[in-house]
Amino acid sequence: MHLQTEATDRATVAAPTGGRVPAEWRPIERVDGTHLSYEDFLARYMHPCRPVVISNVAPQWAAMRSWTPAHFKQRFGSKPVAIGYGRDMPFDQFIDEVVASTPEAPGPYMYRSFLHEVLPELLPDVIPQNKFCFPRRYASPLMPEKWRRPDGYLKLLVGGVGSKFPVMHFDGENAHAAITQIYGDKEFVMFAPEDGQYLYPKKFFPNHSMVDDPTLMDLDRYPLLAKATQYRTVLKPGDMIFVPAQWWHAARALSTSISVCTNMLDASNWDGFIADVAQAEREKMPAFRLQLLTGYLRVLGKALTAVESFQARSPKLARTLVLPRVITPASADVAPEPSRRQLNIRIPTA
Repeated sequence: MHLQTEATDRATVAAPTGGRVPAEWRPIERVDGTHLSYEDFLARYMHPCRPVVISNVAPQWAAMRSWTPAHFKQRFGSKPVAIGYGRDMPFDQFIDEVVASTPEAPGPYMYRSFLHEVLPELLPDVIPQNKFCFPRRYASPLMPEKWRRPDGYLKLLVGGVGSKFPVMHFDGENAHAAITQIYGDKEFVMFAPEDGQYLYPKKFFPNHSMVDDPTLMDLDRYPLLAKATQYRTVLKPGDMIFVPAQWWHAARALSTSISVCTNMLDASNWDGFIADVAQAEREKMPAFRLQLLTGYLRVLGKALTAVESFQARSPKLARTLVLPRVITPASADVAPEPSRRQLNIRIPTA
């Protein structure tokens, strides 16, 4: 079912441009993070795969006070930095283009800089980790090495006015995503998984949409888009948006924008994770190895569910026992801080 909100539908008021039609949209629910426990976040949003914006998160981060375009330019100078797939730029040149970005001439958008891999200098600025972004099963030492990410694939997102992620999409590996806004404002547009049939998925990348601008709809090219229900919000510093697995989303910077993104994995999206892994690895490994991998993941899922359930039922006892939090830590409170030291893990690019 579509996400239900108490607010009424809203519509953009801009005039149509070039034959395009402004999209109607609904707001995404907002809650104050100072009054939301991690357990309530899991029960109300993560486990039922319900998007939400949480305000007042990570107030202890040094990043909230120091990360600005000028700070990055001074700190990194001409150090090469990953912008997208196969695209690097000197950091100072990148920042200059971001600051100069306009809707008519958008600058580059950084979406491929994983902090542990390419910018470990920034790790002390994001301690302690945002509890609502805890990666859960990605932090388990029982995860196969290729998908073991205690940091949740922590990466930096930077863009200027008018710049955006290259394509509307949902995350691979059936992952949940959480984006924490640090500087500037960023608009998010989202669609529920069941509306994917109206978003013109690409043939060879079915988690990517061919729709170029969901806010100003080109109904001549994409007539089915009118059937989809759009959700929208604007993130400001200290806001975090939770994007459940298979929810389509796109983002564009309304001002110079700096944020970080992480992924999360647990029982709520585990089956889809196995299916995505099997699909991605089918042409990379022999059939018998793929069967062993998927069989291991199914057994591992049942074991992790049991240990996680034990920690939820008996949190005091679970804290006394070392093994449960070693096998699959239930929260950031009992897990090692991933940004205390650099993780020597490379992100597969193919």
